[in-house]
Amino acid sequence: MEKAKRNGLVLFTDYQQGSAVKKAVTLTRDDILFELREAKLKGRGGAGFPTSTKWMLTAAAIADKKYIVCNADEGEPGTFKDRVLLLEYPELVFEGMVIAGYTIGAEYGFVYLRGEYNYMLKSLNDYLAMMRKENLLGKDIAGKKGFNFDIEIKLGAGAYVCGEETALIESLEGNRGEPRNRPPYPVNRGYLGYPTIVNNVETLASVPHIINKGGEWYCTNGTDKSTGSKLFSVSGDCEKPGVYELPWGTTINELLDLVGAKDTKAVQVGGASGVCLNQEQFGRKLAYEDAGTGGSIMIFNSKRSMIKVLKNFMEFFVEESCGQCTPCRIGNRKLLEGVEMIEKGTFTFGYINSLKELAKTMQIASKCGLGQSSPNSFLSILENFDDEIFHSKGNGVSHVN
Repeated sequence: MEKAKRNGLVLFTDYQQGSAVKKAVTLTRDDILFELREAKLKGRGGAGFPTSTKWMLTAAAIADKKYIVCNADEGEPGTFKDRVLLLEYPELVFEGMVIAGYTIGAEYGFVYLRGEYNYMLKSLNDYLAMMRKENLLGKDIAGKKGFNFDIEIKLGAGAYVCGEETALIESLEGNRGEPRNRPPYPVNRGYLGYPTIVNNVETLASVPHIINKGGEWYCTNGTDKSTGSKLFSVSGDCEKPGVYELPWGTTINELLDLVGAKDTKAVQVGGASGVCLNQEQFGRKLAYEDAGTGGSIMIFNSKRSMIKVLKNFMEFFVEESCGQCTPCRIGNRKLLEGVEMIEKGTFTFGYINSLKELAKTMQIASKCGLGQSSPNSFLSILENFDDEIFHSKGNGVSHVN
């Protein structure tokens, strides 16, 4: 069956299976790190950490074993771009892992696959088997003596917190998926205590194109601080939802026009853990230096109730908090209680202001990215849609100052 043709700038372009691996093994590890540095490739999972730095630190670590982990635990609400890459472009993801293994000196890699993506398991394992037959996995890969590398797929169990790299590693080891204290970081002590790279699906899928065409080519798209392209999972109130590959620096208005969004009131950038922007902010750029995102874009038209949107997000975080640290475990419940008070009209502005301070404390004091980012929706929706939430005559609010 022929692959569906998608239009894009980097990832959704033609690629010959095995070409990047065969080229990579003719290069030195320093050559590969140089191209990644020239490309200014940053983590596509949302954090935006420079990929070359992460690989360099792991390559420099002295250990008997090293590991590569592909974070395919695509649990952020509104995100489905990694699913497309795994189903339609597995060669890019797996070959990115092989090149990472060659660069840092690892012999084994894991794909940590979201539990709900269990239906992909057979097709992905079939593809890995084909790569072994083609000498793109296994021993002496692509004819490079001594370069041995293989990949295993491990299924998650549906925990949102396992998208955080140290919680993911705990889960891989068979433990409860809870974030670790850092430092030490995975590049020094990761899976089973060995140096480990954890990269997002999209990050790894970008590597083969960079190896084939060079870091300088990669920088021809995007902005100076956000190079290359980005996959956006677009959902909500629009005519053409789906996965789009666009250059970093695209404005929200441009994206809305592209997907046929009309009468748009709000855009949630970055999933439930991201920020919600109003119409006055639609001129902002989708870029690390402006409106950064792991890829989720949710569109809400004028008929949507923003307090109901916020309540939905906060209920999600209360459910998904691992409960390990107090700011996240208790804080998210308190924020949800505040949203319910607003919904019922039983709040005071003094109490809501106290919750805003709590939200800011959570951003600083929570142990991992879940608790650090879960207040984003609370703060941005209350700020950007305060007229609707606090002053609408039709919401039954009878608050006290």
